[in-house]
Amino acid sequence: MDADPGRGPGRRRVIAIDGKTVRGAKAAGQVAPHLVAALDHTIGIVLGQVQVATKSNEIPALRTLLEAFDLVGAVITADAMHTQTTTAAYITARGGHYVFTVKANQPGLFARCKALPWAKIRATSAVDVGHGRRVRRTIKVAAAPALLDFAGAVQVAQIRRTRTQAGNKSVEVVYVITSLPSTQASPTQIATWVQGHWGIENKLHWVRDVIFDEDRSSIRTGNAPRVMATLRSTAISVLHLTGTGGIARATRHHARDAHRPVQLLLTC
Repeated sequence: MDADPGRGPGRRRVIAIDGKTVRGAKAAGQVAPHLVAALDHTIGIVLGQVQVATKSNEIPALRTLLEAFDLVGAVITADAMHTQTTTAAYITARGGHYVFTVKANQPGLFARCKALPWAKIRATSAVDVGHGRRVRRTIKVAAAPALLDFAGAVQVAQIRRTRTQAGNKSVEVVYVITSLPSTQASPTQIATWVQGHWGIENKLHWVRDVIFDEDRSSIRTGNAPRVMATLRSTAISVLHLTGTGGIARATRHHARDAHRPVQLLLTC
């Protein structure tokens, strides 16, 4: 396996951080283990994983997880839970950058982002059509003013998603802050990173739940749930490295012959 498969010549590494509770591993009188993973946006492999006692402990766990990586030039994407000044300062101090979502859990920051003069800012739009729905994503980006008062913030983006499905229309507006200047992060690039962040749900968490049926696993003793989750993530990562078009199909293929997984691991 390549020592750094996610970073080629001139390519910026983008890492998504998100957590998942292993619900089936909840023993009587205990809390189900919650695992925080780091996923490479580009190739969909799990770079690392740590276990925390509860979901709220994800915030310090992010820094623990990132200790293992060289963050120089890398971009870290995370949901609104991690939009914390201490986390932002940690990432930028290590030479990395962040793309964070701002929601109501940070009411002051959210209000300051919302109050920017968005009506005067030019928008960039893109439309996706598929699976019976039409989604228009419109993004506007502004320089982050000093009054935003967030560590390292250089740009603020407003992303409006208008979804139409079966004649029903819904609109969602989110705000995003980043430490990257406009010369390194265009509106289109920011929108791509925000959309790509949710790949951790589709490429990892959904696969563990649906393909590997993780939430119904009866393994609950000691560190076994974490170890099994790590093995599932490893299997998913290896299959992503092969460029397979579907994890379910690839899993069935390798399950038919015990020599195939061994050969795959030896050649990956």
